[in-house]
Amino acid sequence: MRRLLIALFTLATGLAQGQTLRWAAQGDLQTLDPHSQNELMTNSLNNQVYEYLVRRMKDQSLGPSLATEWTQVNPLLWRVKLRAGVKFHDGSPFSAEDVVFSMQRLRDANSPFRVYANAVGMPKAIAPLTVEFTLTKPNPIFAEHLINLLIMNKRWCEQHKITRPLNFKEKEDNYANLHANGTGPFMLVSRQPGVKTTYKRNPAWWDKFEGNVQAFSFLPITNDATRTAALITGEIDFVLDPPSRDIERLRRTAGIKVIDGPENRLIFLGMDQTRDSLLYGQAPGGKNPFKDIRVRRALYQAIDIEAIKTKLMAGYSVPTGALTPSALGSYNDPSLETRLPFDLAAARKQMAEAGYADGFEVTMDCPNNRYINDEKLCVAVASMWAQLKVKVRVNAIPRTLFFPKVEKFDTSLYLAGWGGSTVDAEVMLTPVLRNRGEQGVGVGNYAGIVNDKGDALAAASSIETHPAKREALVKAALQAYREQVNLIPLHRQVIPWAMKAGITVPHSPANWLSVDWVQVSPK
Repeated sequence: MRRLLIALFTLATGLAQGQTLRWAAQGDLQTLDPHSQNELMTNSLNNQVYEYLVRRMKDQSLGPSLATEWTQVNPLLWRVKLRAGVKFHDGSPFSAEDVVFSMQRLRDANSPFRVYANAVGMPKAIAPLTVEFTLTKPNPIFAEHLINLLIMNKRWCEQHKITRPLNFKEKEDNYANLHANGTGPFMLVSRQPGVKTTYKRNPAWWDKFEGNVQAFSFLPITNDATRTAALITGEIDFVLDPPSRDIERLRRTAGIKVIDGPENRLIFLGMDQTRDSLLYGQAPGGKNPFKDIRVRRALYQAIDIEAIKTKLMAGYSVPTGALTPSALGSYNDPSLETRLPFDLAAARKQMAEAGYADGFEVTMDCPNNRYINDEKLCVAVASMWAQLKVKVRVNAIPRTLFFPKVEKFDTSLYLAGWGGSTVDAEVMLTPVLRNRGEQGVGVGNYAGIVNDKGDALAAASSIETHPAKREALVKAALQAYREQVNLIPLHRQVIPWAMKAGITVPHSPANWLSVDWVQVSPK
């Protein structure tokens, strides 16, 4: 009997180990409050615990999640039916009041998601499992907006005095920062910021697991070489962002496999176009050079994007002149995708015409643990602009410092990315490109862009439900921003994922690991 028990224990232990996933990336999630920071790693890890009303499926279509149906009753009214029998991790039943509460919390001034929460209208519970959303204007992508809005438990938030989102950019702390209570496939076990965050499977999850992971740990490993070594030596099982220079080595390493695909994300440079003087820099006459379109165009044309693609990105980028995370957002229109030509002579001429033949000095804010080669990308751009006599000081900082800084518009020049699971142009137009306004419009417009023509066209496209008319408005809006060079687009990332040979997972254009889909083979 004793030998039988030992054998069963050994078998169970081996199974448990085989169903544990240890994965890493260069940066940590920023907070466990799902309404406080709109940043990929934060959103993707919080989505293991919290859920949306609708879910992105493997083929990138929208499918049911906490909502089973969503029906447009009339142009300004949507009715959403909720899933019965769902419970939060603390055992509380999920109901319409949680949806109404969450939507109100998401509309708060502290939430960068308020632009999406406002777009779906005012919620009202009309039955325990039915919510109606009343809009002030039509929304042609209502369901796409729902996939940005995670649902929290009203009672739990009230109990812990966290009815408002954490004000992350002001370094606020509250219970939601380190604790979680969702309805999702995994439950939070422990959180050590900057070290490790661990989760276990939710045995009462309403849905069926396609994968076999029983528990997982997420470890932020900042150093590229350390992250690669940890995968090769078996300390971790999966790397979301293997260094591009190590990809071919990893492909040749026994027991390791790499899968890759394009990411739905635009990497771009933003320039302060609001202030009359540079906040961080010095220019002739005390002016702000970025307010001059000739300077913006010159800086654009001084970037050798092909050199960046081949020498820095090792081919893991798709250069573009578009202003959308996906080419689908610009309807694959070549006139919107084509870049301004790399032309140093033209760039120097425009700088001289603008009165900056001898350049100027400016600081570029840059994350050093968010995008592929982000700091190196900033350094490369800075060296290219030196040919225009523009002296750039690269201020490379961790994402936990970078995002609060730019969110307070405390920047003159910055490198950023924007994207996610939604390919529609609206995800870029309203939060990033439109003039800063009410209800979250321009919440990601860290550059202070003011383009009245583009703003009017983008606003019209947001409420146009006729597909052909909306396409024309979207294209016209994007063209208006391109003409003014309000942002300098660089490329869309190609994302490789590296993992042990025994890991099976579908690659996502959103660069989003859904752990409930992961299969871990026994060791």
